[in-house]
Amino acid sequence: MTITWIITGAAGFIGSQLALNLARQGQSVHVCDWADSAGCTPVDADPNSTSSRLRAARIDLLQRTPGVHYKPLDISRSGAFADWIADLHPNVVIHLAAQAGVRHSMQAPLDFVAPNLVGFSQVLHACHQHKVERLLYASSSSVYGMRDDAPFLEEDRTDRPQSFYAATKQANEAMAMAYHAQYGLQSLGMRFFTVYGPWGRPDMAPYLFAQAIRRREPITVYANGELLRDFTFVGDTVAAVTALAAPHARWEGATVVNVGHHRPVSVNHFVQTLAMQLNMTPIIEYAPMQKADVQLTCASEVRLLGMIDQWPDTSLQEGLGQFVKWLQVWDPIGMSS
Repeated sequence: MTITWIITGAAGFIGSQLALNLARQGQSVHVCDWADSAGCTPVDADPNSTSSRLRAARIDLLQRTPGVHYKPLDISRSGAFADWIADLHPNVVIHLAAQAGVRHSMQAPLDFVAPNLVGFSQVLHACHQHKVERLLYASSSSVYGMRDDAPFLEEDRTDRPQSFYAATKQANEAMAMAYHAQYGLQSLGMRFFTVYGPWGRPDMAPYLFAQAIRRREPITVYANGELLRDFTFVGDTVAAVTALAAPHARWEGATVVNVGHHRPVSVNHFVQTLAMQLNMTPIIEYAPMQKADVQLTCASEVRLLGMIDQWPDTSLQEGLGQFVKWLQVWDPIGMSS
């Protein structure tokens, strides 16, 4: 069966790696992002920021990869996404475009309205209009809110978000269910758990900590480093998404699934593992737990394995090793921040 793939958010971390992986398998992939060629977006207009430079480099890599068809597109603009896919007749839409970041949403919650709420509405309606067979979209482990029991099950309550970012993802899941109830649209919300690896976001702990350690600067670790996170390597995540999008994946209706390994580790352990890969000693400054942070993330894999049987399980040591190798090539002297 020939699949016409659509991926939004292709200049982002997971989206770019997914598109490249599919193209390297010989697939033809149509991708979009609201970033321009310099990597700038409406909420990050500085071409010299690390985020912009990373987006620009990802876009360049996509445009040089056979089988990838890149289009600059703001999906929050009325009708833009529907017009784009009208002639493509996609079987599968993988919607990864979003403004991400729990801490960013504390500082600028309105940055999240257009991409995460309006943009998602436009994608939902376009998929309904053009009779897309399956829509997969990025949700987040943050929908589970503050809790200390594990593992997190998909049927657990998710009505107590600790950040505006989490609230937008919770809203996405409700909107997708409404479109299934009204129109029969098949959708799968993928609750990603702390994805890390090469080409990762510079606002997340792996990048921030690695650069500070390389520069021999202190790193700030909250809650005495006792927060527990279910880190998921990007290659594992891409493999899971690819399998979930395949025709043989066992899901239907409007549902959600965790994409995480049920293997949380403390931030202290994470820092020590990262420092070992860098062969350097971190300078740690502890600080109280931040608002909007949560104590624990821990995915149940049961539903995911029921849908796809198996997926890769990269150890934290191996995954951080790959991340460090990439970072040392991307920024040899460790100056980008």
